[in-house]
Amino acid sequence: MCGIIGVFKPENHLNLAKKGLKTIIHRGKDAQEFFKSKDFSLGHCLHSIVGNVKQPIVEKKDVLVANCEIYNWQEINKKYSLKAKNDAQMLLRLFQIKGVSEKTLAELDGVYAFAFLSGSKLFVARDIMGIKPVWFSHAAGFFFASEKKALEKIGVVNVSELNPRKILEYNFKTDKLQIIERKFFSLKKTTTKKLEIITKDLETLIKNAIKKRISEKKFGLLFSGGLDSTVIALFLKKMGLDFTCYTAVLDDPNLKEPADLTYAKKVSRKIGLKLEIVKIKLSEVEDLLKIIVPLIEDSNVVKAGVALPLFAACKKAKMDGCKVIFSGLGSEEIFAGYQRHKESLNINKECVSGLLKMYERDLYRDDTITMFNSLELRVPLLDKELIKYALTIPGKYKLFEGQEKYVLRVVAKNIGLLEEFYSRKKKAAQYGSNFHKAIQKLTKKNGFEKKSYYLKTFYPTHNLRLGALISSGKDSIYAAHIMIKQNYDVVCFITIESKNPDSYMFHTPTIKLVKLQSKAMDIPLITQTTIGKKEEELKDLKKVIKKAKDEFRLDGIITGALFSNYQRERIEKICDSLSLKIFSPLWHINQETEMKELVREGFEFIMTKIAAEGLDKSWLNKLVDIKMIEKLVSLKEKIGLNVAGEGGEFETLVLDGPGFKKKITVSKAEIIEDTPNSATLIIKKAFLEDK
Repeated sequence: MCGIIGVFKPENHLNLAKKGLKTIIHRGKDAQEFFKSKDFSLGHCLHSIVGNVKQPIVEKKDVLVANCEIYNWQEINKKYSLKAKNDAQMLLRLFQIKGVSEKTLAELDGVYAFAFLSGSKLFVARDIMGIKPVWFSHAAGFFFASEKKALEKIGVVNVSELNPRKILEYNFKTDKLQIIERKFFSLKKTTTKKLEIITKDLETLIKNAIKKRISEKKFGLLFSGGLDSTVIALFLKKMGLDFTCYTAVLDDPNLKEPADLTYAKKVSRKIGLKLEIVKIKLSEVEDLLKIIVPLIEDSNVVKAGVALPLFAACKKAKMDGCKVIFSGLGSEEIFAGYQRHKESLNINKECVSGLLKMYERDLYRDDTITMFNSLELRVPLLDKELIKYALTIPGKYKLFEGQEKYVLRVVAKNIGLLEEFYSRKKKAAQYGSNFHKAIQKLTKKNGFEKKSYYLKTFYPTHNLRLGALISSGKDSIYAAHIMIKQNYDVVCFITIESKNPDSYMFHTPTIKLVKLQSKAMDIPLITQTTIGKKEEELKDLKKVIKKAKDEFRLDGIITGALFSNYQRERIEKICDSLSLKIFSPLWHINQETEMKELVREGFEFIMTKIAAEGLDKSWLNKLVDIKMIEKLVSLKEKIGLNVAGEGGEFETLVLDGPGFKKKITVSKAEIIEDTPNSATLIIKKAFLEDK
């Protein structure tokens, strides 16, 4: 694998390209080369796995820089008589005869990020899952690089991660940028095959996915003793391959032995694996965080917690001479391993939704860490053919009697894994390794109230610039609050004012009071009106989100969706079309938990509308407290009422909370009662006052 960079327009483009590439030189130490023209420079650093063809590759005035591992390159090479020496050269020659298009890229089986220049046009793209990264900026020229930090180092602002579902076409003569859309994995009819046949198919697909990723170079496996890494280890073992498993944990005599270490030792003894255990003392963790947090460009607590064992294991694998590292990443999304899958009405739809977000949530972190340690990451459970097949498996085989990833557990059993190992419950990396405890202890030791505040000291700039879809109610405000706590930069609120009181998409009773919330939190507001016609209102939503993106240079959007697939799917589709990341931090949260957390966190909110049996006008215009929440819980047990009002039982208005510099006071209001169980609070006057 490699690092790539391109600088177009600035007079000192070669110097800038060299400076930027130096920042990410860890991505390839086998060779560093540049191609310079009058108007631009392209750079490449090589981490050689397949052949040793130096880049940039120049043939017939066309130029290619690529960070790629194309598993079927020899087949394509033969099919089109390309006579290429490696996968990168094959790409250039393939693009010369077929062009860069969705159809051409669909022929590739592998991971990649590339820039191909032909004439005055530059094409930039990455694999459909986004396993290999590329960032870009179109301001005072055009710039791209494998990592964001390379562009920031040379003073480029407004840097965006390329959405894997887009191909960039840049004309450096006219300075015009166009987007070519790509299709993602879609849901097809679920298979009617019996479980026995499905597991046999999966066994073959997983084996093939691993086999095609085997390298002649020395390789290792990130190993937790969990289901995913153990399945890969067992397949590798059955293939007769020589490899080492790496497990990294916190070494703290005051804590119980980490679960990952316990299982890693048990499994390795039972099936005969070579295991390297990396023990990190608490005193060493802070020095690691100083490297890791700026490296992954993110001070998110979860990402940092997962990154610690990953980094420590990769560092050891590098010292042992490995050039490739395998990972079980991806299993949770294709086989339904999270709580949100259990809560979903359509498990495979939820799988697709999770796969869409992996490039931001997991893949960039893992790529930067492995490449910093001169390792190429291989993720066989995100194999293209395996994903396609997994999305046809009926949900009942993914979740069976409360057991997640059931179908994969059956595969594990069939290939000889003992029940003790294939039935092990999921344990997130930061918990299984005890590194979450390390961050907790260091946070307290350094005098910080929250882990996110402590981690922010290692990477003071915000993770991403986000816009929050705000309705004035508790869910949207709380979702924004959660992302702020995780060190994301919420730079604007976005609100749709619907003229339809029964809108399918948008909260309407107190929408105009978002202006006061915006002022109270000192966050700019962008609004858009809509007549509220079903589906048509989505055009207005896309319009205002695009406006916010352009004005505030947004990287992503926050939504307060809890359980409404109707809302979330439509917002996800809009955001993906605009190359915006989507964050739904409340998705499938326990409703009672959410309500109580709101109160505990200091939010003050009232009900502004009720429409459900068990509720009446007396609930309106009162601060929601624990006592009221307990009554809602009782109503849930009695009549099935949604505790958080997700079924439209009630609407809320947030008056105060964390991040509010002033609070909202309602000075004049009227209650209109339609029926004994349906009433609305009409707020006629409200103002901000000092807290």
